[in-house]
Amino acid sequence: MSTLKELYDTEIKDAMTKKFGYKNAMEIPKLDKVVINMGVGEAKENSKLLDAAVKDLETITGQKAVLTRAKNSVANFKIREGMAIGCKVTLRGEKMYEFVERLICLALPRVRDFRGVNPNAFDGRGNYALGIKEQLIFPEIEYDKVDKVRGMDIIFVTTAKTDEEARELLTLFNMPFQK
Repeated sequence: MSTLKELYDTEIKDAMTKKFGYKNAMEIPKLDKVVINMGVGEAKENSKLLDAAVKDLETITGQKAVLTRAKNSVANFKIREGMAIGCKVTLRGEKMYEFVERLICLALPRVRDFRGVNPNAFDGRGNYALGIKEQLIFPEIEYDKVDKVRGMDIIFVTTAKTDEEARELLTLFNMPFQK
């Protein structure tokens, strides 16, 4: 089986050029990076929960996670500025393609009652956001070792100028959009 990177270099570039009529090879949209973000609201009371979330995220992505901190204080949420309230990983290059392949081929089909991902979650500039309700869909996570089910946001950042180009690019990567 060929990797997504090889698939992009051969078939996807040709299909995108045919559909949108690009004159220059640098115009063809590509996947720039994938950002995986996990917000852990309960971390304000118990910092051990944040450690578990970081461990899960590092296991899923194979890369070190970075803590995200509160930008400003919110009294109603009992959050002070600078408090660690989540973690994120930015994937580029080979690890990014490997993660996208695992997400599309292994993880998404394991979601209960899966009918496809929302085709309208584009931001207007060619980026796609996907929310996942539980980290258990990834085969790397052992069910018995999970202390709490957490969700995550996965953002696909592309070089596409429009949402239509980005949708076509992700469709060619076999992203299962709802019909």
